[in-house]
Amino acid sequence: MTKLPSRTLGSLTTSAIGYGAMVLSPGVYGETDDARGTRALRAALDEGATMIDSSDAYGPDGQNERLIGEALRGRRDEAVLATKFGLAIPEGAESHRYPVNYAFGELAVNGDPKYVPGYAESSLRNLQTDRIDLYYAHFPDPQIPLEDTVGAMADLVRQGKVRHLGLSNITADQLRRAHAVHPITAVQTQWSMWTPIAADLHAAASELGVGLVAWGPLGTGFLTGSVTDVAEGDFRRNIAAFDDANLKKNHDRFAPLRAIATDLAITPGQLALAWLLHQDAHVVPIPGSRTPSHIAENLAAARVDLHADTLTRITEALKGLAPEGGARLLG
Repeated sequence: MTKLPSRTLGSLTTSAIGYGAMVLSPGVYGETDDARGTRALRAALDEGATMIDSSDAYGPDGQNERLIGEALRGRRDEAVLATKFGLAIPEGAESHRYPVNYAFGELAVNGDPKYVPGYAESSLRNLQTDRIDLYYAHFPDPQIPLEDTVGAMADLVRQGKVRHLGLSNITADQLRRAHAVHPITAVQTQWSMWTPIAADLHAAASELGVGLVAWGPLGTGFLTGSVTDVAEGDFRRNIAAFDDANLKKNHDRFAPLRAIATDLAITPGQLALAWLLHQDAHVVPIPGSRTPSHIAENLAAARVDLHADTLTRITEALKGLAPEGGARLLG
């Protein structure tokens, strides 16, 4: 197994780049199957990605977690397993509406503390493990005080079922409130060259010693430079930046960044990931891919050192640059 440089998220140590497993569920980047997913997960481990990120809402009936549980049989101790809860709402529980900027307009979430133990037990079964290394509330519930949700999560830590707590898709204020209830190890947030992190969230995480896990670090695939169209059945058809007209404009608009990658003899995706790693010593991007060669390419970015002059050049290229149509899930 290859060893990657490591990073710390709070008191949790993981590889500098992790693996986002959402892409292994049907309907994300089109159709897939468990055999392909198993190959991808094992390739990620072989190439040194220790953090494997999932959610109980990825795929039907915990499909993504179950796939990971099977693929990691005999290799559980090589992985830092991270998963999320709150979107796979139990039968009979209320659906609390959370607005988002994608075409479907809203998500259904329930973070009621009475359901948190059940969420965790289901994920533990699916993942075939006795502990979750990093457990996130997937979205803050607009009808439940976040402090109450975090309090129930803290009980799981005391019971030994969860090692570290995380929060996903939150604000700086929500992070501060949650951290006052129980230490938060990591915040997962959308962060890439075309979706900058909120400055106040970044500052709050730094102040509190909370690590950052960047989802969508390749701009949901766009920053690889290889996405020229989006097929039916691909989740990205919900994102305005990926419609046919906007995708063409964005491809042209981001050409200067691809030119920088060419000059450095690395891929555009590697440039995007290496740039993120240079933004904070405690950020871990979690790109996802279903192709072992692409997984290896992504993880190799952990060893790319960008000179200060190159970082300045990237900063200049990014000034005023935003995807046509918008790509943010929130805000």
